[in-house]
Amino acid sequence: MNWLRRLLPGLEWLDGYDGKRLTQDGLASLVTAILLIPQSLAYALLAGLPPQAGLYASIAPLLAYALFGSSRVLAVGPVAVISLMTAAAIGSLGLTDPADLMAAAGALALLSSVFLLLFGVFRLGSVANFLSRPVVEAFITASTVLIIASQLRHFLGVEMDGATIPELAVSFARHYDGINTTALIMGVISLAFLLASRSLLPDILKRIGLTAGLISILTRIAPAALVALTALTAWTFGLQDRTGLSIVGELPSGLPPFAFPIVPLETWRALIGPAALISLVGFVESVSVGQSLAARRRETINPNRELLGLGAANAAAAFSGGYPVTGGFARSVVNESAGAETPLAGVFTAVLILLVAAFLTPLFYHLPKAALAATILAAIWRMANFHDAWLAWKYSHADGAAAFLTLVGVLFLGVEIGLTLGVALSVGLVLQRSMRPHWAEVGQVPRTHHFRNINRHEVICSPHVVSLRIDEALYFANARFLEDLAGEIIARESRPTDLVLLFPAVNFVDASALGSLRVINARLGDAGVKLHLSEVKGPVADKLLEAGFYEELSGEVFLSHYAAMRTLDPQTTLTAEGVSPG
Repeated sequence: MNWLRRLLPGLEWLDGYDGKRLTQDGLASLVTAILLIPQSLAYALLAGLPPQAGLYASIAPLLAYALFGSSRVLAVGPVAVISLMTAAAIGSLGLTDPADLMAAAGALALLSSVFLLLFGVFRLGSVANFLSRPVVEAFITASTVLIIASQLRHFLGVEMDGATIPELAVSFARHYDGINTTALIMGVISLAFLLASRSLLPDILKRIGLTAGLISILTRIAPAALVALTALTAWTFGLQDRTGLSIVGELPSGLPPFAFPIVPLETWRALIGPAALISLVGFVESVSVGQSLAARRRETINPNRELLGLGAANAAAAFSGGYPVTGGFARSVVNESAGAETPLAGVFTAVLILLVAAFLTPLFYHLPKAALAATILAAIWRMANFHDAWLAWKYSHADGAAAFLTLVGVLFLGVEIGLTLGVALSVGLVLQRSMRPHWAEVGQVPRTHHFRNINRHEVICSPHVVSLRIDEALYFANARFLEDLAGEIIARESRPTDLVLLFPAVNFVDASALGSLRVINARLGDAGVKLHLSEVKGPVADKLLEAGFYEELSGEVFLSHYAAMRTLDPQTTLTAEGVSPG
């Protein structure tokens, strides 16, 4: 049973489960489902898929995450950024048949699941660190702009295609004369309604004396109310036939199609790269949301467990007619604030959406696509934040350049290329910085046992002992740099007799760096200079000792640098302490 609980953390939520928690989870699931249904339909259209794919992606993934995930309140499903990335990946395949599009989306979800599960099995939760914060923020901002631009097709009722701003602009220029006035009016009114339901409606309801809990519920069901009102309006006035208003149309009723996504081998190959990026972005977004909610509840989540939970959710989406999913901020906040106590709230939400998909899809026939576009815009418009990119540039030109490259790349080259450029530049900057590790020659601060950078502090230095503090891990990329640095010391006119390397910040020494230490030791020996080490961390010391380097070392290994200087140059040390050598 202990092994089973480790494999399925969802079983832990059942301990002490009672009627009170059941009631809270049930109410939370109802509120969340009301939000998810219109959002799921809208995000499926954003992904370039039939609307029912959004419903399918909001059923089985919730069940899978409830068993394998580590967050009590995270709600997984389609989200805006992942939907945009799915559209870019599937759109590049040149498919037109809805069945082929659904199959390719399922394959994409399955590949994303494989990446997430592999990361989880090998406990690579830190893989998210490859996306720096400025890159992530720039990517989200650019994606938001792209999403808004792509939804103009539904807002304006015109044919537009493309995955970048220039492509969308050219497409609009070709078809702008076909703008549908009814779609535009419907979209503007829908967007105004949704925005007002967040900003004005709570104050109005409060003035008429409703409780805070009821106000919260009423404002959150605004998207569902919009779906009902716009569909009823389009049906009553026959807007499709009379004005050409684009509507959702017929959606299949019944259970999701549980099957393996069958696509050609070349499609699998084409989707590997996009799947890797989608899994990475989805994991970053989900963990960020999960950690934020967990902190509010004084709980913790396990990033490696989240990888397994998201991997299971995406596998479930792949086998049930869905597409890649992750933890969404808006739906998770709604789920948590509505009173969800355990992941069983997600299970109940999945059951409600399943009932809608099985029996109520005919009600969405007359739903205007302009209203769904308004749902997306109302949910994401605040995500565009150009100010953070400017702040990143002001603080660090390198980080700002990575953010700017990501922003421009996503907008003008596409989401995959833009994100890849940002990640590549971020990783390149890390390698560049680590290839020239920060170091400092240090001297003793008068009347203390402390040693500081000679270029920053008034210190006393030994005339024949050089002390170098290394502030990075030593590995193949910077090993030669350390050799060159030691060579410069040997070439000094002052002719030192001892060189001490301070290792308080060195957490790792790989085989290449060990080879460089041996080369330095030999070269210094040939020049009549002894090499010493001080303040070596335990794990590093163990490896150096195991490799036999301590036996080869021409000098000594000191516990502290003060002990090294007292041994190698006691006269200068006493002088620095204000003690007369006599």
